[in-house]
Amino acid sequence: MKNQKGFTLIELLIIGIIAAIAIPSLLRARVSANESATLGDIRTLISAQAAYQSANGGFYDGNLSCLTSPSAAACIPSYPSIAPTFLDSQLAAQSSKSGYNRSFFGANPPNVVPPSSSASSMSVYSYDATPVNVGQTGVRGFAADSSGRICFTNDGTPVGAANGVLPPNCQDLR
Repeated sequence: MKNQKGFTLIELLIIGIIAAIAIPSLLRARVSANESATLGDIRTLISAQAAYQSANGGFYDGNLSCLTSPSAAACIPSYPSIAPTFLDSQLAAQSSKSGYNRSFFGANPPNVVPPSSSASSMSVYSYDATPVNVGQTGVRGFAADSSGRICFTNDGTPVGAANGVLPPNCQDLR
């Protein structure tokens, strides 16, 4: 009897078949997880801006760092330093996260900013998230605006929000 080391040809064939079945499923699961995490972040940003709007005289903020530190000098003047913040610094940084690049755009600043509101107050905003590598880290591109609407593109391209408003023909997320 020989003392054999390694795999037989049949064993290698079986391992190859299992890998061919499992790897695409793992990639789809990763893409799905990245898209779910990104949608959660978009919803978090929408909620944070809505809460901030209530504390900022009815205006959103074009500077996301004001949502992480609303009592800072350039943000809400009368906001107590011990009061809660609205957004975590990782989302406010707009860095790549969960396989998606993120960008935030504030638009339509008020003609006159009330003294009780942030100097970077805006009437509308939009938030875009596009896959770092289309097909590998994500498949769809997402965007949201100050109305709370979230829409997507099927090919991972940017939705194309202009002046803080989503285009009317983007596909709404349901």
